[in-house]
Amino acid sequence: MTKIAGGLERTFAARGFTEPSVEDLRDAAGVSLRTLYRYAPSRDAMVRLALEHRHQRYLVQVFGDANASSGKGLSETFERVADWMRAEASHGCLFHAAVASAPDDPELRRLLEQHKAEVSQMAAAKAGTGVSVSDILLIIEGLTQTWPLSQDAALTSAKRLASLAEAAAI
Repeated sequence: MTKIAGGLERTFAARGFTEPSVEDLRDAAGVSLRTLYRYAPSRDAMVRLALEHRHQRYLVQVFGDANASSGKGLSETFERVADWMRAEASHGCLFHAAVASAPDDPELRRLLEQHKAEVSQMAAAKAGTGVSVSDILLIIEGLTQTWPLSQDAALTSAKRLASLAEAAAI
């Protein structure tokens, strides 16, 4: 299942959600068409499987295995988000891209909302500051959405905004 989800995720990230054919997705998953359809019986299910896999990988890379406060504020989290963007998401957020490709799909919208809520809540818990989850979400979204245009300048701005938010929360 992890092999299939990983292959689907890589393909959707590289080629978008509409361009790859089912045969392309099968090849990327490295399984037969029958096996692919057993785990993901539709293209929509393939997209969901890929996004769920991506979500788990993102959480591990950005937050590690521990949820405890690091005491380093939000800066460490933003550095890890930037590392993710450099390595995995130079074109922006795959969850937003999925919703943009099927804006009327409530399941994709739910996955996007769930991903963003969990990320911002984990960032708040890890930072151990009084910055609101909403403020953290806004800063992380700004970082990830401007990354394709600004890259490291987006990271610098996110850190500056986090410092201001942390100072205001005291």
